[in-house]
Amino acid sequence: MLHFNLIAAVCQNSGIGLNGDLPWSLKSEYEYFTQTTKRRSDIIKHNVVIMGRLTYLSIPKHERPLAERINVVLSTTLSPIDLPKDVLLFPNLESAMRRLEQTDLCERIETVWIVGGSGIYREAMSSPRCHRLYITIIKQHFNCDVFFPKIPNCFKEIEPDPETPLGVQEEHGVQYEYKIFQK
Repeated sequence: MLHFNLIAAVCQNSGIGLNGDLPWSLKSEYEYFTQTTKRRSDIIKHNVVIMGRLTYLSIPKHERPLAERINVVLSTTLSPIDLPKDVLLFPNLESAMRRLEQTDLCERIETVWIVGGSGIYREAMSSPRCHRLYITIIKQHFNCDVFFPKIPNCFKEIEPDPETPLGVQEEHGVQYEYKIFQK
């Protein structure tokens, strides 16, 4: 069974989005997301990013699909003609994971990342496939209309990866900290 990690930035009121965008502008935090979801030890393999339709559409057109990663979109309303040919489309997380586990793809994959949105995060955290949560805790309230689900008690904080910046970071007066939780 192929496992996945989840990555998200969450503010104090559990918000993760506003009007189809991030409610904050933190360049270093976005770079952490990019580096973390691209990082792999085997240069022949690729990482996968799985996201819902709204998350995919919230990515600026010039940045999608996310470079150097296999992009998977979960949607029951989009069709393959709505997406670039190299973006994989599935109706739900389980069907996507079953396809990624097939030999032709599985042997080319190093890490699978769940990158949003709220419903996908909720489903992912309840899955036995979920291994780790990479959460950026933003130490401020932001006006949001999309929220991160409550983290189940089965996840416990662990020591950060060597590549994860330690301690409180600050950018534009906004403080945040990187945390990793494991099931």
